[in-house]
Amino acid sequence: MKKISIYQIAAKNLLRKRTRSALTLVGIGLSAWVLASLLGFNRGYDSALKKDIDNMGFQVLLTAKGCPYEAATLMLKGGTGLRYMDETVVADILSQSEVESVTPMLMQAVFDPERGDSGAIDAYLGIDPATYPQMKSFLKFKQGGWFKDPDAHVAVLGYEAAELEQREVGDKLLIPDKNIELTVVGILERSGTQDDGTIFVPIRMLQKEFGQQGKLTAVGIKVERKADTAALENRLYELPDVQVVSMAQVKNTIMSLVATAKVMVLSIAVIAILISMLGVINTILMSVLERTQEIGIMKSMGAMPADVFRMIWTETIILCLLGGTLGLAMAFSLAKVTDLLIRRLLPYTPTGSLILISPGLMITTFTVVLGIGLISGVYPAWRAARVRPLESIRSEGD
Repeated sequence: MKKISIYQIAAKNLLRKRTRSALTLVGIGLSAWVLASLLGFNRGYDSALKKDIDNMGFQVLLTAKGCPYEAATLMLKGGTGLRYMDETVVADILSQSEVESVTPMLMQAVFDPERGDSGAIDAYLGIDPATYPQMKSFLKFKQGGWFKDPDAHVAVLGYEAAELEQREVGDKLLIPDKNIELTVVGILERSGTQDDGTIFVPIRMLQKEFGQQGKLTAVGIKVERKADTAALENRLYELPDVQVVSMAQVKNTIMSLVATAKVMVLSIAVIAILISMLGVINTILMSVLERTQEIGIMKSMGAMPADVFRMIWTETIILCLLGGTLGLAMAFSLAKVTDLLIRRLLPYTPTGSLILISPGLMITTFTVVLGIGLISGVYPAWRAARVRPLESIRSEGD
């Protein structure tokens, strides 16, 4: 006679009520999906934000006095930033021992009436060709390269800016309202940062053409690797009419802004887990109540309470294993959809992937789901193990 394992018995018991078992699986799968997406978001958002900040090439940003969060957002996402400071501040910054290098920047905005239906703003970032490319060494060129002369009428276009302007190396680019003609000398490859939409021009030329000689909108500061950044920032605050923006502080500020969203998502995950636990308990408990006579017959034929407990607990574990697998598959396949939804909800999102589903995260999620199964199955299994054979058979007959 072929021996039937306890796992086969548990699987057949679950298949008796397929609709109920399927709904329970879906509930467990949804809770696993929410949990995996939440853990992936916690890691992905922090990693993407750190990458955005690292891609700036500097750790401290000096701007004209104003709102530090606004200044940092302008530099992270692009913008006009029309507050000015004197470029003599560069020498004061370089005198600090913690400073490795600096790069001055001037951003100017021009209204382009021919862009779109009602016009749009074109932003030109004036950079120092001697220092900016060194800080942005990760930028690669699709065509051409950086300009060398800080006074030349030339431009380097980010990937998206080149696509929008439909320009290639050697083409001319006209600054609206200024009647200034620039020659495109380089087009960058896609970087996934704010640089993709930027038009880079020599800083001296931009200062002269816009009447802003000796003026800057920002100075990027690269700090020595082992330097005390906090001490440097305190001394920089003593400079007149400037605002010091630490990229580490910006990261903390932005993370605090999304903390509320994280709490909300965590609450949803906890609720989903509790609902899935109740669903598992309900499914298994109903199964036990419907099979009271069957369990009584099994015990009268020699099955021990531990055997019954193990059989019912196995049913719970099978449900959670299948539900966890379903949830992880959903989290992995729908990561881009979840990413898109989060970007619509949050006020600021980095350019990188917001959901990181790593093998370690999948193991953690699977372990949590399995733990839910082990806990949820205790009461139904205990209830089944306490069934008395004679009473269950007699009550069924009555």
